[in-house]
Amino acid sequence: MSVIDKFFKFKSNTGDFCTAVIVAAGNSQRMGRDKIMMPLGDRPVIAHTLAAFQKCEHIDEIIVVTRPERLQKIADICQEYDIDKIRKIIVGGKTRAQSALLGVLEASENAALIAIHDGARPFVSEAVIDRTVNSAKQNHAVAPAVYATDTVRIVNAKGVTVSTPDRNTVALIQTPQVFDADLIKNALMKAVKSNLRITDDCSAVEAMGVKVTVVAGEQTNIKLTSAADVYIAEKILADRGTDK
Repeated sequence: MSVIDKFFKFKSNTGDFCTAVIVAAGNSQRMGRDKIMMPLGDRPVIAHTLAAFQKCEHIDEIIVVTRPERLQKIADICQEYDIDKIRKIIVGGKTRAQSALLGVLEASENAALIAIHDGARPFVSEAVIDRTVNSAKQNHAVAPAVYATDTVRIVNAKGVTVSTPDRNTVALIQTPQVFDADLIKNALMKAVKSNLRITDDCSAVEAMGVKVTVVAGEQTNIKLTSAADVYIAEKILADRGTDK
């Protein structure tokens, strides 16, 4: 019996109920300021992110994982911008894996799928969310991605080129990453217990031998990490012709 069979043979969740876990517990060290709460257009970054999931029919509830000092601020944002799918706003852990785990464990018992998204990706579209969720109904672990347009080279610790992969096979993974609820709960629990260093949630299920399916992402679904990203975000907002 394969790893995937072990987890789905006794699967009890039915239906399409999908919980969105928005991870916004980082300290914004590389940005130099609070990228989750900083203004983007006429509202904070996190308000844009939450609105995207609020509008999506495939999302049934939203859980936000954040820092203690942001709890009330995010609650106020949810009220101001009518984010009525919000179920809980909780404090995250010391690592990304810990924060994601805390979030998925708060998902409704009705949740068949869990979508985990970076709070600092404010431009995720309804189309990307829909595409990823729909694929996860059949494929169990799915992530959106865009493909590399620059030449990619693998280098060693000394900065010397080791290999040059075909850029047509290099996928730049985005979020939301959508999983069967039982699968991601087990994967993150194992990752946290073993102190596995992961940079995204797909890494946790891959560590269990589960393959991840990739669907089309969008170039505008950027993650705000540096000051340069803020400049790009403002341009995206301007091109959309609205601050909303």
